[in-house]
Amino acid sequence: MAILSIKIKIGDKDYVMKVDESDEENMRLSAKMLSEKLKMFKEQYGIEDKTDLLAMVAFDTTVNHLKQKNEIAASEKQLNERLSSLSNLISKSLAD
Repeated sequence: MAILSIKIKIGDKDYVMKVDESDEENMRLSAKMLSEKLKMFKEQYGIEDKTDLLAMVAFDTTVNHLKQKNEIAASEKQLNERLSSLSNLISKSLAD
């Protein structure tokens, strides 16, 4: 993979980064999403301090990550229960 030098903007600051070519799109999308969240928190809550804005965005992102993680775990549990039930039905059918 090729290494690219890209410039991304987060908030009001530009950052130059070296990334794998395959990661470029995700890096740019992440920077865009982060900037949008910073803007949203600034407008919605009137937060001006950059450190406070970053802390709030980090907190919000972590809460969302944990929520998704719990949803995935619940889905996996439900899937495993269904697979176990199907396996039991198949075993009973084969035993008959």
